[in-house]
Amino acid sequence: MSEPGSPRFAADWLALREEADADARDTGLVAALRAHLAPAAPRGSGAHLTVRDLGSGTGSMARWLAPRLAGPQHWVLHDRDADLLAHAAGTPPAAAADGAPVSVETHLADLADLRASDLIGADLVTASALLDLLTEEELGALVEAWAGAGCAALLTLSVAGRVALTPGHPLDAEIAAAFDDHQRREVHGRRLLGPDAPAAATRAFRQWGARVHASASPWRLGPDRRALTARWLEGWVAAAVEQRPELSTRAHPYVEWRQDECASGRLRAEVHHIDLLVLPGDGARA
Repeated sequence: MSEPGSPRFAADWLALREEADADARDTGLVAALRAHLAPAAPRGSGAHLTVRDLGSGTGSMARWLAPRLAGPQHWVLHDRDADLLAHAAGTPPAAAADGAPVSVETHLADLADLRASDLIGADLVTASALLDLLTEEELGALVEAWAGAGCAALLTLSVAGRVALTPGHPLDAEIAAAFDDHQRREVHGRRLLGPDAPAAATRAFRQWGARVHASASPWRLGPDRRALTARWLEGWVAAAVEQRPELSTRAHPYVEWRQDECASGRLRAEVHHIDLLVLPGDGARA
């Protein structure tokens, strides 16, 4: 869950975007997930739903999803940042949809080291704003690990490569294209998936026999979220200029004008994402 243009995770950025993330995620996919989980819901003393949240950050996915699922739950939050995990452990979900308890534990590890054995026993794998930060090789390893677990997966808020700004500006398209190229940049010799991630993930999961359901989950930013809009805009343009330095001269007055529009409440932005619900199919390979 990185800030635009930043390879690191910042707690203040994650806190700023948490409400917008919550509003954007598709609840229709959650309804389908509940229907899938219901027949296999754990029963008996000590039984619980086990959820592995990958790239969990401050735990916002657990705080959003746990109250929408019924029954006792145990969340294992995976992240490489100990400070973010400490924040997540200190702000867990209050309870499940039916009031059942929700417990949380943290697991400090880099997702590059994820193995199939890490997900064995999981009933559900989740991630938010993660897929577009992966390389094709990392995505393949994640999908293979998921296949070994044979469970459902809910993967939300992958960038979709489309931004709509009102009012419009002649530079919008160039900035957007440069930002998308930045999202696909090479890191340590490997290219990030960026906005190609939802389609690549869909193909990869289906190769293992999964049923994949996709839904749009756009951020809708406006006067009620000026702080987030301003921060997103700054990072969006900075990433575009980092990718194409020749934009710098025109980008400076552009971002100043956009920030003035934001401060006045006139700027509105739709930042498009894709949510994926992955369900094991009857013919899934193990």
